[in-house]
Amino acid sequence: MSRPLIKNSTARAIFLARHGLSDPTTGPGNGADLAGVIDKIGFVQLDSVNTFARAHDLILWSRRRAYRPAALGDLFTKDRVLFEHWTHDASVLPIALFPHWRHRFDRNRTRLAERWANWHKHDFLAETDAIRDRIARDGACTSSDVGPTEGRKSGGWWDWHPSKTALEYLWQVGEISVVRRDGFSKVYDLTERVIPQAHLQAQSPLRDSLDWSMNAALNHLAFANATELRAFHQMFTPAEVKSWVDRAKANSSLTEVDIEASDGSIRPALMRPSSWDSDPPAPLNRLRILSPFDPMLRDRDRAERLFGFHYRIEMFVPAPKRIYGYYVFPVLDADRIIGRIDMKTDRAAGVLRVAAFWPEPGVAMGKARTARLLAELDQCAGFAGCDSVAFAPDWLQKVRGK
Repeated sequence: MSRPLIKNSTARAIFLARHGLSDPTTGPGNGADLAGVIDKIGFVQLDSVNTFARAHDLILWSRRRAYRPAALGDLFTKDRVLFEHWTHDASVLPIALFPHWRHRFDRNRTRLAERWANWHKHDFLAETDAIRDRIARDGACTSSDVGPTEGRKSGGWWDWHPSKTALEYLWQVGEISVVRRDGFSKVYDLTERVIPQAHLQAQSPLRDSLDWSMNAALNHLAFANATELRAFHQMFTPAEVKSWVDRAKANSSLTEVDIEASDGSIRPALMRPSSWDSDPPAPLNRLRILSPFDPMLRDRDRAERLFGFHYRIEMFVPAPKRIYGYYVFPVLDADRIIGRIDMKTDRAAGVLRVAAFWPEPGVAMGKARTARLLAELDQCAGFAGCDSVAFAPDWLQKVRGK
């Protein structure tokens, strides 16, 4: 029996809908509404780069135009409906997921003690009791409060002082939690002072957490192979994921489908039976500038397959070797990624400076699409607190692909 074929246009529409990018951008963008956005996309990656806006803020603003950064802080520090920990990177997550992270904490305890001892060349484990006792006695602290020692300058993550490494280790194993961010510095406190008791005391057996993780990943991705399901939370071993997939296929809760890529090639995937039968919401006829860390772009290979969009961040590439720029933003128009834009907030002048725009091959920048891009830039300027947008001299030529 042949596998059902999901055409590329349908696959894109399904994928965008699962990531909240087919929804209107109306809504208060705070409180329960904002928590619902985060729950829908699964988590929000945190990143410190702030050329225009921090990644987490742009991710949320792309979905709720009324959103302002203070609203995320309120959910995290006042309402305590979010917590911060690791998925594929540092992220904020719905607090209800905390019991599942206990399995990550337990595995980190076994894995990191040996790995980090070999890596950092410090006996940081000897520092953990002292750091924990200090936080219990004196309250929350940052990494700068515990190291490096006077007269010893750290050379970076690979050369952390033992106390700083111990602090990070305690966070990775769940003994301390991030209580807030000051600027972009993590402030840690004992986990029992941070996580609400109902979630702190809740337990989830390993098999239940595996079942949750795989189903949640499938909810957010819509279609995926076992490797992609595992990568979504990065909590379980390949063998555990394979066992879950085998059980799901055996009881017919998963079926194999073929997904058409943007170039017409076919890739098999797993999907819930008949979940493709109803038409997905049509992508809105609107343009959005996205964060490079947006959930829909997190898996660069998937973005390239579905949208034909090859993207790599070039901030670590020497300037003469960059193809585009230090930190450029993908541009989504309806269900198509139409290009990338280099823009930066000049906060002193109150101006959003646009250096260049590169349309994707085959993208026509007619009057209507150009008008949508200019309107989006005006909104970006407002979100960044700027009074105006300033364009490089060759801006219009690059918009038109000339």
